Amino acid sequence: MKALCALLVSLPALAATPFDGTWVSKPDAASFGNVLRIVSLDKGVWSNESLVPPTKVKADGTDQPDSGHASWDTVAAKAVGPDAVQVITKKAGKTTAELLYTVSADGKTMTWKINDLSGTTPATMEVVFARVASGPAGSHPVSGSWQPKKITESNAANNTVTYRSTPDGLSMSSPTGTGYDAKFDGKDSPVTGDIGGAVVSLKKVNANTVVETYKRMGKTSDISTMTVAPDGKTMKVDWEARDSHLKGTMVLEKAK
Repeated sequence: MKALCALLVSLPALAATPFDGTWVSKPDAASFGNVLRIVSLDKGVWSNESLVPPTKVKADGTDQPDSGHASWDTVAAKAVGPDAVQVITKKAGKTTAELLYTVSADGKTMTWKINDLSGTTPATMEVVFARVASGPAGSHPVSGSWQPKKITESNAANNTVTYRSTPDGLSMSSPTGTGYDAKFDGKDSPVTGDIGGAVVSLKKVNANTVVETYKRMGKTSDISTMTVAPDGKTMKVDWEARDSHLKGTMVLEKAK
């Protein structure tokens, strides 16, 4: 026993990095790049040109095949009133997300409510968009081009993440059940709990900056450059979601 204790004591302790801890994003500090979300409900067809590949299905509320996406294989879309459209995605028959697009009375803004059910805990968010262009004549008011402006709601499952130091790498866990243990070697590591079968690679730029790259279906889907402030209290994340043509910046605060 004494020999074992001596061995353990002699092992070097794993030094904590600026990333170690639980981080909570601040929705009011989020900003978006100059990107548009182009959607349309016209002549009985729902389309979302912002996705890669674009979605185009009958808007009759039934599950329609929609291939080429990691997190769903069917889409059900329908108008749920004169000002709103509901979209439900499923994979292998299991609902992965419930989306609601609602246009304001003056038609100038749209609220996008997201209920992500792909993980062990639902992750919800609400984003407000400003209209940039109208859709086809006679189409549903939700149709058109929209610029994201602000996040008005985001629950703990959506805005909380925990990082821990590992030998030459980081581990990540979130309330949705997703996580990883990856090295700073640029090699792909599996993301546990991700319904889209994602892998992740990490690149350490310096002690306070790490680039996190996700791939799904063999293609890069998300890139985040995470930079912890010198005081260790906040983290700035510049992100790009290539599978939805969205990008922006968010700020997280260290909770513990």
